[in-house]
Amino acid sequence: MTYRIIDLFSGAGGMTLGFVDERFGGGFESVWAIDNDRAAIETYEANFGNHALCDDIEKWASGDADIPQADIVIGGPPCQGFSLLNKKREGDARRELWRPFLDIVEKSGARVFVIENVQGLLRSEELTHICERADALGFDVRYDHLLAADYGSPQTRKRAVIIGWKRSSYSAPTFPPLPTHASPKRHSNLPRWRTVHDAIGNLPEPVGTEIRKIRSPYNLHFGRNPTELSKKRYRLVPEGGNRFDLQKAAPELTPQCWIRKTSGGTDLFGRLWWDRPSVTIRTEFFKPEKGRYLHPVSHRPITHREAARLMGFPDNFIFKGSKTEIARQIGNAVPPHLGGAISRVVKEILEQGRSRKAA
Repeated sequence: MTYRIIDLFSGAGGMTLGFVDERFGGGFESVWAIDNDRAAIETYEANFGNHALCDDIEKWASGDADIPQADIVIGGPPCQGFSLLNKKREGDARRELWRPFLDIVEKSGARVFVIENVQGLLRSEELTHICERADALGFDVRYDHLLAADYGSPQTRKRAVIIGWKRSSYSAPTFPPLPTHASPKRHSNLPRWRTVHDAIGNLPEPVGTEIRKIRSPYNLHFGRNPTELSKKRYRLVPEGGNRFDLQKAAPELTPQCWIRKTSGGTDLFGRLWWDRPSVTIRTEFFKPEKGRYLHPVSHRPITHREAARLMGFPDNFIFKGSKTEIARQIGNAVPPHLGGAISRVVKEILEQGRSRKAA
């Protein structure tokens, strides 16, 4: 049986991909999606069909518009309101967008919902409010932090996940989902975490600096035009190194603001390791001054294709938009491997319900 899903705050559709694509999960069909990022919606439609809207979710949640019926609603309300990078979290309206999310859960008749967000959600007052509203709608909930690398993603991205199911029909699922991969330090029988080399080691050096129109696996594998100063800096950072290695080797090439900041920022101007998963890929991964985004051995930042692979997107996934818009879609996505792990929990819930009815 194929189950119907709605994806709210869908972005490019990383979590949807984890649910619908058999390489990650499978057994689900996307029937509706909404996001206010037009380029992301174009990407979503290119991959999942013409049933996505670029619109304000609150209008649909509060109005009389028909919401498609679905078995499950998934989504990640914008996370900046909970992020540690946001120093003015109090009063941030983005913290409240779980409310229209649950309104649509109710309107759609969904039997399961999944909210994905930054780790800070599980330390916030909003978690209590979400659980209270879910309880009023007849849902039991579980929540935990999930590490994408534990489920086959070549990235140590850690996310908060809340899953809710109708208590009248289902019992508690296996949650968090059982890992499929493990850190090599754990001496587990599971396959080791996937590494940067596993994900991008077979890619050639990038060609050009623009998105190429020819449809190929490497259409996002383009470089940048760094200055000579940047190139000199790149060469002084070893594999796994960072701004402190640059400062030690050539203080005259190091920005004074970095020299004055003697602590923190160990990923700043950092180079990835071949034999580890990548750090969290954010929206400005093409700027080494924003994090550990230098290629393990080449003297350049990672490309859009490399970032997409480190997120877990297959090469045949189609991205739409400008270079900056696509980078934002990649950095904001749910790793499809993580989405697939969540989808297996959801399928366990729904299949359990079918078994009860059959009995």
